[in-house]
Amino acid sequence: MTRKVTKAIFPVAGLGTRFLPATKSVPKEIMTLVDRPLIQYAIDEARAAGIKEFIFVTSRGKGALEDYFDTAPGLEAALRKKGKLDLLQELKNTNMESGAIAYIRQHQALGLGHAVWCARRLIADEPFAVILPDDVIAAEKPCLQQMTEAYAETGGCMVAAMEVPADRVSSYGILDVKEDRGSLVQAAGMVEKPERDQAPSNLAVIGRYILTPDVLRNLNRMKQGSGGEIQLTDAIAEEIANGRDVFGLRFRGQRFDCGSKAGFLQATVAFGLARDDLREEFADYLTELIALQNAAQ
Repeated sequence: MTRKVTKAIFPVAGLGTRFLPATKSVPKEIMTLVDRPLIQYAIDEARAAGIKEFIFVTSRGKGALEDYFDTAPGLEAALRKKGKLDLLQELKNTNMESGAIAYIRQHQALGLGHAVWCARRLIADEPFAVILPDDVIAAEKPCLQQMTEAYAETGGCMVAAMEVPADRVSSYGILDVKEDRGSLVQAAGMVEKPERDQAPSNLAVIGRYILTPDVLRNLNRMKQGSGGEIQLTDAIAEEIANGRDVFGLRFRGQRFDCGSKAGFLQATVAFGLARDDLREEFADYLTELIALQNAAQ
């Protein structure tokens, strides 16, 4: 029987340089997608999957991220006084229980593998999840919940996976597929950012992982890999080399790369149109905008 996954690591130490100058003073994870910051989508997904302990790997300048999950007594009192109870409940949903969140500093930007390794003492000897807030996934059943349900049957390590165009494989960790079971694949290997003609498939790993503590032990021995960074992909691939199971789950949902400007804008449109209170007005605006562009051509 597999152990339940109750801990998750959120690597949020990045500088967010692609969103400068906004990220000069605002952590990228606090940037809002419609009316919620990116990190809130990640936290909500983790909660839906049964995560109880949240470990943030941060860096200097991320104080706003810590404050976001704290209580705001003055604001709550003002909303209560004005009778804005719906907004008050929305605000309370962002609060985290005392002790539920831990913050670990990553003092050097040595890659995703290193960021995960920084949290090793809080993970100890338990399976754990890793969630990259840049990857926002719109799904009827949250992606990590899909993964925890599959993991309960398979054990081992599991990554979220999706097909990408052949000319994009060099931007991802790519699975070498040993056995394809449809939504679930068993991996024979993993390669970080291969050249197009060297990629074993076009099945890419995206920012959701369920990992065993053995991966942390692998990271203890890791040297710098692709891009001069300590790659999480390499530590997971070592599990396969050691004869342990690694699976990829073709999740049901749409992934948005909110680490890029174009992806962030696409997510904003998709999530805006999904909102009952915004859909009609927003759709009318987009229709009018497209009509004006077509007329100008």
